[in-house]
Amino acid sequence: MSFLQRFLRRSTALAAIATSTFVLAFGSPMAAAAEWSPERPVHLLVPYGPGGSSDVIARAIAAEMSRTLGQPVVVINKGGGQGIIATQEAARAEPDGYTLLLGHVGTLAVNPAMMRNLPYDPQRDFAPIVLLAKVPMIFAVGKKVPAHDLSSFVALAKSKPGVLNYGSAGNGSAGHLAFEMLKTATGIDVVHVPYKGTGAQITDLLAGNIDAASAGTPGLLPHAQAGSIRIIAVGSAHRLAALPDVPTVAEQGYPGFESSQWFGLMAPRGTPPQIIARLEKDALAALNSQSVSERLKHDSSEPMGWGPEKFAAFIQSERVRWGEVVRQAKLGAQ
Repeated sequence: MSFLQRFLRRSTALAAIATSTFVLAFGSPMAAAAEWSPERPVHLLVPYGPGGSSDVIARAIAAEMSRTLGQPVVVINKGGGQGIIATQEAARAEPDGYTLLLGHVGTLAVNPAMMRNLPYDPQRDFAPIVLLAKVPMIFAVGKKVPAHDLSSFVALAKSKPGVLNYGSAGNGSAGHLAFEMLKTATGIDVVHVPYKGTGAQITDLLAGNIDAASAGTPGLLPHAQAGSIRIIAVGSAHRLAALPDVPTVAEQGYPGFESSQWFGLMAPRGTPPQIIARLEKDALAALNSQSVSERLKHDSSEPMGWGPEKFAAFIQSERVRWGEVVRQAKLGAQ
């Protein structure tokens, strides 16, 4: 046997011994990646209050993930501060899989354009897991407002500039930006009234304390179907199955208009890959479950199911898109 053959045999033997020692001490890396399971409840932080699209989607996903993860996924609503309170808390949490964030277009794409000193960075501080769903924005008026479609609302607003108002789930929320897009497209002057979540906004719309509102379908649709409010337009590119007689904004004279909000599951940056992989697997299973599928279909929401890399690229593209909306609406950085 040559020197080279003896050297290679000895090196291979030493490598095998080293690998065996590592596995005995720390376990197989592949096994470790496959074995992560939560040992206590997982907290899912939602940056808006109860009653809106964020809350509806978070609770539907959490219920299914609780079953497959083997531990409760507890939804915690922490509204206010343009979604910053919950988002900052999630960014500062231990990257151990036990604190997750329901990422949202407002907190991840709009806030960076609106606020100069944002205390978190969507790219630096978070690990995307799954883009869950897109939810069409709809525009509604209270029953006391004498407008039955977008053109009559625009005419009314132009006859009373600065008199009518609209509510949203808060500064920087999807409803805020959607209505600002509408103002830019139509040239109307209506006053923004921010709330700490969709639920409070809808309560005042139902009571007649505000004239109009924009929100996702889960928040407004049940009240429209009950006849308590009137939907004058949908912001999606196509009409909704749940509202077949309501034209889109584009159909009513503003071609190219499209506004929707989206939601995704995020973890603090530094969360180990095996935890991200397990959470992605269970989130996708939840998204494909009958209960979640039926819930999304009921609300005319679109399931997405994009994994970490595609979701990360999508967030970046949305930051560019909504940054331009913020600039056009002159909302500016604070």
